Amino acid sequence: MKTMPHNPYDIPFNKPWISGDEYRYMAQAVEGGHISGDGPYTRRCSQTLEAWLGAKRVLLTTSCTHALEMSALLLELKPGDEVILPAFTFVSTANAFALRGARPVFADIRLDTLNLDEGQIERLITPNTKAIVPVHYAGIGCEMGAIMEIAAAHGLEVVEDNAHGLLGRYRGRLLGTFGGMATQSFHETKNFTCGEGGALVLNHERWIEPAEILREKGTDRSRFFRGQVDKYTWVGLGSSYLPSDVLAAFLLAQLESHARIQQRRKEIWECYMQELRGWAEACGARLPIVPPGCEPSYHLFYVLMPDLERRAGLIEHLKQRRILAVFHYQPLNTSEMGMRFGGRPGDCPVTEQIADQLVRLPFYNGITDEELERVIESIRSYSF
Repeated sequence: MKTMPHNPYDIPFNKPWISGDEYRYMAQAVEGGHISGDGPYTRRCSQTLEAWLGAKRVLLTTSCTHALEMSALLLELKPGDEVILPAFTFVSTANAFALRGARPVFADIRLDTLNLDEGQIERLITPNTKAIVPVHYAGIGCEMGAIMEIAAAHGLEVVEDNAHGLLGRYRGRLLGTFGGMATQSFHETKNFTCGEGGALVLNHERWIEPAEILREKGTDRSRFFRGQVDKYTWVGLGSSYLPSDVLAAFLLAQLESHARIQQRRKEIWECYMQELRGWAEACGARLPIVPPGCEPSYHLFYVLMPDLERRAGLIEHLKQRRILAVFHYQPLNTSEMGMRFGGRPGDCPVTEQIADQLVRLPFYNGITDEELERVIESIRSYSF
């Protein structure tokens, strides 16, 4: 029997966390005889998220990537269409729309929040532009007031990539509630997880029935279960985006523990901010900036080092102390695929700068105070 590979780190970047009822709910799902998609636990998760967000409908998906792909299908994008999104994001944000033949148009980010720079959007709009996709990096809200005004003025749809931002707020309003659609992630690294998972948030009635058909392999099966038709059949294009109800059972336990999870993550975030502020000021590093009117989701904590060399130095310094810290996104505009869509080096200078500077620190629900202190002291001992 093969053994699992040895973990060289005492403090990993991320570690899955059990809130308490995950195994019990999963066992109940199996005992109940419905472990495929859209079972009782899937419905309870959807209802919970709908209540939090005030959404018209929330559909669980197998990943945030699939939720983004569903949004692209619902927008009926075609070759020649364009979608504006930040160059500093995960590849799924671009892939979802490129798979439909649309061209991702890369905008640079703000130096303070690392979010889509709303001041650049209008110059990127053409007659082919169909949508704007803001990404709430680290769970700190984009300037949604300005973005929504621009979208309305040009007749564009807004799809919020809210993979980082569930329960974060912009001007008192929850992230994921501004655009016509939003996507959520329940990946292992997120505040609430089921290993792999996501959700499509529908904030307008007009998207509900097309999304249900799309998610049910192109059938009107959802209408059948509601008694609106006496049988279901193939009525449109679709695929299978439903997670197992076993995964939904795991996720429900996490959602039910949201207050405890968010409180702990806030404590971790604020501890890093308070304890590293002096070190950052002394050595020319920078910590996250939260603008007035924004409340983070406390998804991750990063440090911006002065340059690539010192970023690599800090990561290696922590590695020698058996602590795993990692960098993040590489600029999409300079990637091999990004340049096929017209991206070029120099187009997004802030993105290109930040990508060489950013270090994400260990951040997970179960990190202990002692581990947190060890990370902080190790960072403070790094001098250059």
